[in-house]
Order: sequence, then C-alpha cells, then structure tokens
Amino acid sequence: MNAPTSERTAPDPSCRQADARYEDTLARTGSESAVTGYVVGAMWMTLYGMTSLTTPPTQAAADAITPEVLRATMGAFCSGVVVVTALDDRLGGTPLGFTCQSFVSLSFDPPLISVSPARSSTTWPRIREVGRFAVNILADDHAELSNRFARSGTDKFAGVDWTPSPHGCPLLGGVSAWVECTMWREYDGGDHTVVIGEVTALGHDRDRDPLLYYRGSYPRADWRASR
Repeated sequence: MNAPTSERTAPDPSCRQADARYEDTLARTGSESAVTGYVVGAMWMTLYGMTSLTTPPTQAAADAITPEVLRATMGAFCSGVVVVTALDDRLGGTPLGFTCQSFVSLSFDPPLISVSPARSSTTWPRIREVGRFAVNILADDHAELSNRFARSGTDKFAGVDWTPSPHGCPLLGGVSAWVECTMWREYDGGDHTVVIGEVTALGHDRDRDPLLYYRGSYPRADWRASR
C-alpha cells in the first residue's frame, strides 16, 4: 500500500533527472531564470505523482480519442441545460436564443459565468453583436424547450412565454434561475467558443427543480426528499 503523498520522504528518481536537466540547461544558457520555473514545476509534478509535462501522449492514445469516444465518455457527466437568449433591437426587437449544455459559474468577484456555444452556431454570432445576453436555467418540465431551442431554421419563440430582463433580454417562463450578462471575454475553445459574461442581474425560484441531461436524454429526479 502506497504511503499518502504527505508522508513521502525520498524524492522520486525523476526528480534527480530534473536536477540534471537543470544543471545542463544552466551550463548551456548561463541563465537561471530561463530554466528555473519549468524544471521546478516538472520536479514537483513528478514528486506528487503527476505526469511530466515533457512526456507527450502516445500516438495510439491520441488516435483512440475520436469525437464519438469523447462524446460517449463525457456523456457520463450529468449536467443541467440552459437557453442563452438576447434581443436584437436592430431587427425590430427580434428575440434570439439557443440551447447550451456547457455552462458554469466561473467567479464571484467579479461575478462571471461562462457558456460555450458551438462554432457551428448561427445564433451566437448575432448575440455576440448585441453584446448582452441572458442565461435561462431550464426547469425539469422544460425538455421540450431544450429541444426547441436546439433546432435551427425555425421560429424558436413561437408560442413561448417570456418576459424581458432588466435590460431587455428574454427570460423564459418558469425557469429555475436566470442570469443577465454583458460580454466580458471570448476565447478559442476548439470547435466551440468559450464565452465569459459579467453578471448584471439574476434571479431564481427555489420551487422549480432543474432539468437534467445525461447520456443524451433527460432523466427525472425526485428533489423533494432532499429539501
């Protein structure tokens, strides 16, 4: 049985190898600052049982990570579902929206959240131009709304009950919570875009249970017993 990390006393042999790399690099460059951060980081990662940054994944492992395998694996993570909305005043107040599974509370100070729309989204570029959006956290009876806002080429808001947020973004009726944001940052996220919004208004309904998404479906859960 391996001792807990906090009880280790003898350095891993890889740490001695890191020391040798440090001395060699220092002799060649004459610059301690150029190598200290990297080598010390590698030493600590090796000491605490983490994979060294200098060890790339094997080609076989990389080949095995197909989109299908990754999707099936990540499907084991149960999440909520949100609909991101905005109001385009340039088009006569046209409401915009799309379903998004990638949503996270990012920071309390400043208050930040993050959503990650797919690069293939035709709605996100229009919301980006508005510069302000709302994140509607769907409730457990909103599976139809989730599917509706995931489709393209349809009038997503037809027959949908919504009210304006303090700054005019559509808030869907009966959601379990909502946050209104202004655009803060946007980053490349591969085939998605990582969007960070600064929260300017928010609200929630404790009596509305969340919609869950797991392995491509919407499981139901009894939340009442835990309250």
